[in-house]
Amino acid sequence: MAAENSKQFWKRSAKLPGSFIKERSKVSAVPLKNKKASSFHEFARNTSDAWDVGDDEEEDFSSPPFQTLNSKVALATAAQVLENHSKLRGKPERAQSAAFDTPASYQVIKSSSDAQLSRNASDTCLRNALHKQQSLPLRPVIPLVARISDQNASGAPPMTVREKTRLEKFRQLLSSHSTDLDELRKCSWPGVPREVRPVTWRLLSGYLPANAERRTPTLQRKREEYFGFIEQYYDSRNEEHHQDTYRQIHIDIPRTNPLIPLFQQPLVQEIFERILFIWAIRHPASGYVQGINDLVTPFFVVFLSEYVEEDVENFDVTNLSQDVLRSIEADSFWCMSKLLDGIQDNYTFAQPGIQKKVKALEELVSRIDEQVHSHFRRYEVEYLQFAFRWMNNLLMRELPLRCTIRLWDTYQSEPEGFSHFHLYVCAAFLIKWRKEILDEEDFQGLLMLLQNLPTIHWGNEEIGLLLAEAYRLKYMFADAPNHYRR
Repeated sequence: MAAENSKQFWKRSAKLPGSFIKERSKVSAVPLKNKKASSFHEFARNTSDAWDVGDDEEEDFSSPPFQTLNSKVALATAAQVLENHSKLRGKPERAQSAAFDTPASYQVIKSSSDAQLSRNASDTCLRNALHKQQSLPLRPVIPLVARISDQNASGAPPMTVREKTRLEKFRQLLSSHSTDLDELRKCSWPGVPREVRPVTWRLLSGYLPANAERRTPTLQRKREEYFGFIEQYYDSRNEEHHQDTYRQIHIDIPRTNPLIPLFQQPLVQEIFERILFIWAIRHPASGYVQGINDLVTPFFVVFLSEYVEEDVENFDVTNLSQDVLRSIEADSFWCMSKLLDGIQDNYTFAQPGIQKKVKALEELVSRIDEQVHSHFRRYEVEYLQFAFRWMNNLLMRELPLRCTIRLWDTYQSEPEGFSHFHLYVCAAFLIKWRKEILDEEDFQGLLMLLQNLPTIHWGNEEIGLLLAEAYRLKYMFADAPNHYRR
């Protein structure tokens, strides 16, 4: 008999769900030479069954009534799931009620426990389907590191009373006949609301005058001046003495924030090429240096947000008029130029400004945290190996763009924010990872950590804490960088 030649796995009195399904395993048919083919099979063959072999010999699970009952239950459950799926896809708004609607022709469930199992399976399936449907993005999905939106962007929670009060204070300052720039800097230090950030940045950078009546004529004149430079110089990009500059710009532009769809649009890349080439032509002492391309992006995003209410990461700039695009391009050029005027020695031959700032950072860290400084010396890590990029790109390669924009609110509010205060931000940023640095005990591990710091989830709160610590360091160790400021 087959029952005598096979092992029994289920006890006759067992009433557990699924125990009525019996698979007659032919374990004895497995050749001994395959004993090591599977550790699980080996375990099964060498384990004695806890139940007697003959316990369930008389139980016949292949009887027609049993098979009929369970096949009907299975069919009913499957039919419900299919029916609910079709209703959900056809009419999503009625999906919730469809979860409990069962066609009369499928009412063959024989017991309350079976009915409950069927409902649970159906409800679970519907919840999963609803969750997937509700989470489907209306725009292409982009990584968190590429999200530009801050706390006041579209899709964010409504502003708090405090945020509304701050926004109203900004609007009063900006609408006055002559804006008090000192008060504007004071208000901007903890961050600028998204709605007023474009005009605030123009004022803080020195691009616009404080007098409200002069702003419109100034904008018109400066924008016309920029496009005069385009007509005068841009065609020279193909001349032999400018080919190297233009080629390097052309190579670097696609590398600028490659995860953000906005910056991969051909029209945006053309705008960046013009901005960078004109700046390089007008500043022959430094010309174009890799890293300057990053410094355009915060200005471009901020001035674009003036015309775009939605999040700008996926915005198609071809939807904007030519006049609007020209305004954004010219404003980005002039504000970037104002920024670079204060740190141009970072980009002249041999980049002496960066060399001095990295040395100042090393001296500052040695005073702030001797243990971290000694740890670097022990494993022969030079500050120039990781901090050069921090100075050259103003931490833009270490932080998401949304954090850079918030950081620049404060930089433009600080005297010498980009040139002097940035040093203390870098020091605070380094000490922020103190534990992780001390945990690494080899040169390669330290370099990998410092070049790939985990800031992908950072937002305004983390930047606020970083800036507060930098401000504290500035007043505790104000004399540390004096040697590079002489």
